[in-house]
Amino acid sequence: MTLFGARSRELRSCEPSSCGPRWFLRKRLSIVAALSWCSLSGVLTGCVFDGRTLEAPHGLDSGNRATALDGGAERADGGARKLDGATLDGATLDGATLDGATIDGATVDDATIDDATIDDATIDDAQTNGTDAGELEDYDPLAVARSAGDRVDNPEAVIPPQCYTATEGRSNPCWACHTEARFPNMMGDFDLQTSYAFSPVAQTNHWVNLFADNGPSVRAISDEAILRWVRTDNYAPLRRALLRRRSAFPGFPGFPGFPGYIPDLDLNAGFDEDGFARDGSGWRAFRYKPFVGTFWPTNGSTDDVFIRLPPAFRMNARGQIDLETYRANLTILEAAMTRQATSTGADAELPPHYEGAASDVAVSLGLYPEGVEFLHSVRYLDPAAPDMMGLRMKELRYSRKARFLDRWAIQRAYEREIEEKDEGVLPTFSGSPLVGLRNRFGWQLQAYIEDESGRLRLQTHEEHLSCMGCHSSVGITADQTFAFPRKVPGRAGWGYQSLAGIPDVPQVGHAEPEYLTYLRRVGGGDEFRANDEMLTRFFPGGRLAEAELRRADGQGDQDIRFIVLPSPSRALLLNKAYRVRVARQDFIKGRDALLAPADKVLRVVSESSTGLSPSERVYRDGRLRLDWGAVDR
Repeated sequence: MTLFGARSRELRSCEPSSCGPRWFLRKRLSIVAALSWCSLSGVLTGCVFDGRTLEAPHGLDSGNRATALDGGAERADGGARKLDGATLDGATLDGATLDGATIDGATVDDATIDDATIDDATIDDAQTNGTDAGELEDYDPLAVARSAGDRVDNPEAVIPPQCYTATEGRSNPCWACHTEARFPNMMGDFDLQTSYAFSPVAQTNHWVNLFADNGPSVRAISDEAILRWVRTDNYAPLRRALLRRRSAFPGFPGFPGFPGYIPDLDLNAGFDEDGFARDGSGWRAFRYKPFVGTFWPTNGSTDDVFIRLPPAFRMNARGQIDLETYRANLTILEAAMTRQATSTGADAELPPHYEGAASDVAVSLGLYPEGVEFLHSVRYLDPAAPDMMGLRMKELRYSRKARFLDRWAIQRAYEREIEEKDEGVLPTFSGSPLVGLRNRFGWQLQAYIEDESGRLRLQTHEEHLSCMGCHSSVGITADQTFAFPRKVPGRAGWGYQSLAGIPDVPQVGHAEPEYLTYLRRVGGGDEFRANDEMLTRFFPGGRLAEAELRRADGQGDQDIRFIVLPSPSRALLLNKAYRVRVARQDFIKGRDALLAPADKVLRVVSESSTGLSPSERVYRDGRLRLDWGAVDR
């Protein structure tokens, strides 16, 4: 699924006379040779394969490229590193690793971490107190991903569980993601509302955790224990552990301990009144209206997002770090990403170029410049915290636009997506967990998730695929992103994420509030119609309580917290349900924290039609961007 995955496309494009067994063998050998040279220690940075340069997500330079050492003094084998026979894994303690990836050199296969190995009775207060920052910080966050290699059990993991919802011809959550093409997003995929256009592999729903009954395990966890869990920091220990990996080989610059993204945002230092990180890292926090459905806290998680522009955008024309220049460039980018792009990609109100040292970079409506970065944490719910934003992270996600594509390259990328889907080619992405996976639109993504002890670890190759589906070729996204185009306008939108005061404004082109529209079209508060609390609150007697929802439309007495925040009791249950997933480490079977088995989700797709077209419930008007001016009308 990494470089080998490119094989299917190359086979189709070669001349028939050159596609015989010898060509295939030569091609395979060339791939193996490339991997032998480029993938030593998991580093793909700077290596050229079939004319493509594979870079680390944060732009490592040639000094960090893998270099062969005489005599095989050092070997990276996907697991522990060995130097002159000495194990430098960094995660061993008296011969056994803390995270269970290796024990005395023996690999524990991921297949052993299944339901059978997790006794529900062990998920109790003693196991749910949370990890102490000092007690468990000496661990290897990379071990599980290295051990898993490029193994993929579900090659269609890019299809999210929500796509298996049973619409019953009347419930349509699909419109939120699948819509008409609008430049520069050329993926017109509203037809996916009408049919389950799945490959034969995807017709069987691999997200079997949707159907699990976790009741006994959830009830075994006390409220006190889960609160201790969600109020324990697992971000700072990750930073320290990764920095140790990076400096594991100080004498060999060609063999960094870890070539991927090391979180460099000091959350404890906080942010100033304009959202700039006080640690000088260049990150800036912004406030945004959460996307519909799964992204609402009432369905399991809170989150925050941070943006950073490349160094040139933070410097004035003299090459000096200048906050005002950086502020101006972020304002330009906000305008470029929050407006609906025209068919030509031009907007007379936007300046032609960015400012300062980035004055040679053209402003493109609807597109980020090359090098922009996003950091996104997904968190537990804390009933006592503002917006229920828990301290403990479920996931930490990082993305970087490693390559800028012009409109013609974008069009060709979308054409290839459609062609390959029509031909039944399964999705492939270059890269690896250690450097991140790269999509064809130039974005490189890398993510961490909790291990069984609650420590953040690098996600495996298959776990990374779950990120790629929504950030590659979905009609609703703006340059493959969700949050920034939904930023609260102007200065009020710069600062750490807070839902306070955000009204339920409509999507661009809509007359009705967005969340009201979603609940009306779906018939529930989530894609699976499994959120019983929202059904009780907003569908009394089976009818949508529109007047209640309109209280948050900017004219009433509430903001969106009234709609999307769960009750404290539901928040604790959702935390416990996800804690069960963490203990079982079966994320490849689904990450959704459901409180009961889903009964409105297909296990097997036996018929292609969703039934929404005959019932005239197909909508082509989904927009990511919001009409903030609606509150004043």
